[in-house]
Amino acid sequence: MITILSSLAQEESRSISENVKWGKRKSFADGKVCVPFTHLLGYERGADGNLAINDEEAETVRLIYKLFMSGLSYQAIANELTKRQIKTPGGKDSWCPTTVKSILTSEKMKGDALLQKTYIEDFLTKKQVKNRGQIPQYYVTGNHEAIISPETFDLVQTEIARRRKGRGKYSGVSIFSNRIKCGDCGSWFGSKVWHSNDKYRRVIWQCNHKFQGKKCETPHLTEDEIKATFVTAFNRLFESRNEILANIKTVQTEICNTADLETERDKLAREMQVVSEMAKNAIRKNAAIAQDQNEYQKRYDELVKQYEDTKAAYEKKVEQIESMTARNSLLNSFSKELRKQENILTEFDEGLWGSLVDFMTVHSKEDIEVTFKDGTTIRIV
Repeated sequence: MITILSSLAQEESRSISENVKWGKRKSFADGKVCVPFTHLLGYERGADGNLAINDEEAETVRLIYKLFMSGLSYQAIANELTKRQIKTPGGKDSWCPTTVKSILTSEKMKGDALLQKTYIEDFLTKKQVKNRGQIPQYYVTGNHEAIISPETFDLVQTEIARRRKGRGKYSGVSIFSNRIKCGDCGSWFGSKVWHSNDKYRRVIWQCNHKFQGKKCETPHLTEDEIKATFVTAFNRLFESRNEILANIKTVQTEICNTADLETERDKLAREMQVVSEMAKNAIRKNAAIAQDQNEYQKRYDELVKQYEDTKAAYEKKVEQIESMTARNSLLNSFSKELRKQENILTEFDEGLWGSLVDFMTVHSKEDIEVTFKDGTTIRIV
């Protein structure tokens, strides 16, 4: 009797679980969103049950994005936030890099919501697992008020991908890390401390491979020299501001237009769908009607190859569109920052350095190139 009652109770529990899951997924499909969260920096639960901006925490989110785009790594940002005594989303004093990364990659910061990132695998154990395609996911745009603009968010994702693909481990302990390049070997400059234990202590930047193998002839630079070089380069850029902005607009119109690529992408998507249906029909026909298996296998293999070739072409178009879209966002951000500046610089501006400069190439102390994010290169000789 106990066994029978237990079985009935378990079945009832399973039925309730399935009904609840069906109800939630139906709401997601209908666009009715309720974002689950415990601690989400920058947001709190609003009167309507949806996300509402917490102004004080939102400033921290904007600071994190600003520090990242200025060149700092996850760890360096975590150290800076801890140093400033800013509380973590969970109310702790010490920040960790994974928390910073989660904020930088969360689509919720730009007002969107990706639903069913995780799900309950078993209704008895209540074990939660990451959704890797086992069940549908739903992406809702404009679900709530954004803290970070979509353009800035996309720029950050592009920068994350760029750092991941870079040669060697990315160093972001300073705003100058991975921004100063050796004109001899192409390696990055790193910071070194001279006279660390006496009154002559100072920080210099020199090629990380200066004494590895063939010695590089490039000199070291002090931070004051780097800052002075940037100020000079920016002021020359500012003098040609109108011409540069006009060139950027032309590039965006002629080169960053993705309309043709999107048409080709959609055409390939339809072709993939047709080929997929043809393969499914071939399988169904082979299961229903006796036919030459060699001929069937040959036809099936041809369809599979056609699908894979089409898929590869489709993914290439998607990659090109994403690259051009990211480039367009970068140029928009660059133009916006350049327009905001009303006068030439009289002293170093950390914000402009982070938002405008791509990298600096050192040939000698009297010959340094500054490459800006729009592609403009200014040589200081």
